[in-house]
Formats: sequence, structure tokens, C-alpha cells
Amino acid sequence: MSTVLVTGVAGFIGMHCARELLGQGHQVVGIDNLNAYYEVSLKQARLAQLQAHPHAANFRFERLDVADRDGMARLFDATRPTRVLHLAAQAGVRYSIDQPDDYTDANLLGFGNVLQNGRRHAVQHLVYASSSSVYGGNAKMPYAERDAVDHPISYYAATKKANELMAHTYAHLYGMPTTGLRFFTVYGPWGRPDMALFKFTRAMLAGEAIDVYGQGQLVRDFTFIDDIVQGVLRVLDKPATPDAQYDAMVPNPGTSTAPYRIFNIGNSQPTVLMDYIAAIERALGVTANKRMLPIQPGDMQATSADTRALRDWVGFEPGTPVTVGVQRFVDWYREFFRT
Repeated sequence: MSTVLVTGVAGFIGMHCARELLGQGHQVVGIDNLNAYYEVSLKQARLAQLQAHPHAANFRFERLDVADRDGMARLFDATRPTRVLHLAAQAGVRYSIDQPDDYTDANLLGFGNVLQNGRRHAVQHLVYASSSSVYGGNAKMPYAERDAVDHPISYYAATKKANELMAHTYAHLYGMPTTGLRFFTVYGPWGRPDMALFKFTRAMLAGEAIDVYGQGQLVRDFTFIDDIVQGVLRVLDKPATPDAQYDAMVPNPGTSTAPYRIFNIGNSQPTVLMDYIAAIERALGVTANKRMLPIQPGDMQATSADTRALRDWVGFEPGTPVTVGVQRFVDWYREFFRT
């Protein structure tokens, strides 16, 4: 049994990972600032799931912002986590265009606090959320960790790339094992209301039109939450190590001479947005009234994950088909909202 600190524990991925960690018998310390970026009631409902867990005695929650330097130091001193799963962040590509300060505080200052306290307490492994958005203007598909990520097209993406760079310096200077996970469009039960699946389902059941950006031709590597959790926890159990094959003359951005790793976690089954919508229509038994719109600033035309590095590292690759994952979300949505 170990003590795992999960930041952003009331978030979509955070709740699912914390629930699985509790099921494995770990002590889980969860923090979240419960901000109002989307409905706080959903975050509270996720927390209620953890507080009702059969092993809830092993769960401790504290309302805390990762950007609170003194508060984070006190938390680490009081709980002394052996491993950290850092999922707290200001999410959303489009929101970052209008509210960049929120991303500076949560994603840069907050991550710096996690790194520094992890160093102070010599945590065995820091696993943190990066994003497929770091690939930005890259046209080569599928995206691989060896690819350069020097052209982000949103401030959100820029903060996520910055996190990877910050983590490398701590791995290099202090020997702290750090692993960054580039998530590819995560969806499923308890998902975020600002994501397409949640928004489309809500609007379609209410008889409202849905906004379909990029004329419905955007492509995403939609990845089901259960696959994400499996990948995250397998990685958490295997601390990053230096790459014995690393060649400084031909550097691989996904590894290092330091205990530092980067992995894609995606479904490797890129899906056209219109096909995703068709899966929602079938699951709901409702035909969507579609309002076709151009692509929005900051949006990527397509994403697709090369997950061979993850497979080679932990023996796992996501693979839940979109039709299965969408149906599971719709079943949860109807039960949770009693629709």
C-alpha cells in the first residue's frame, strides 16, 4: 500500500483514477479547487462517488488550489505522498484564448508547486497530464513522441508543453522520475460538460441544434475513459528511468538521459466528427439538428496517436471502439440525469 496524491480529484479523469487506486488498496489523498469552469455540482457528485467507495476510509479530500504555494507545501508535509498523479489543470482549448491568466496560474504556477514539493519529499514517481494538443501545427500522422512539438496553436497547448519541459529539468537536476501522458480526447461516463459528447447529448435530448465545427470534418482520436485509467495506473506503477539508448546527437523528445518519459495515450482509431455524431444519434435514438460551422481558433484539424511506446513500456494500448464507449456514456447520462 502506498499514499498517492491525486490532484484534480473531482475532475473527470481524476475521479476515475482515484476510484481505481482505492480499489487496489492504496491510500489516496485528493485535492481539487472545485472551480466553476463547469458545473460544480458534477464535481461534487464525483467526490460523492469516492466518499461512498467501499474503501473510502483510505480517501482524504482537501479543497485546495495547486497554485497556492503555501497550501501545497503544508499538504505535502502533512500527507507525505510516495507517488503523485497530477491531473489538476485549467482545461479547454477555446477558453484559453479568452482567459489565459487562468492557465498561467493553474497550469504553470500550479505545476511548479507540484514539482518543487515532489522534489522536497523525494516522491518515487510524478505522473502528470499533458495533451495531444502539444502537437499543434504538425501535419504528420499519427503523432509520435519522437515528433517535435514546437508549434502549439493555443495557449492551453503551450502550457502543456511547458509542463513537459519543466518536468524534464526536475528529472535532470534532481533525479525525480517524471512521466508525462499526452491524452487524446478522453470521453465516457462522468465526462466534462464542455466536451462534445456531453454537449451534443444534452442538446439532442432537449431538441436543440448542435454546433458542428469544422463542417463536421474534424478528426479526433477519441479515447474511452476506462482505457485512459488502465494506461495511467500502469504507468504510475512503473517509474520513469533514463533511456540507455538515448543519443544526444539524434535526441528523442520522448525520453532522456534523465528519468523522464513521455507517452501518448490514444485509441489509435481516429474518427471523423460526423461519424462520432452518428454514434451518438444511434445510442440516443435521436437525429441531431446540426448547425455546421467553420473551425474555431485554436482547434486542430486532426489528431491521431501512435501508442507503440506506451505498449512497449507497460504492455497496454487503448482499444475501446467509439460505438461502445458512446453507448456507455449515454447509458450513464440517462441514469444520472434521469432522462
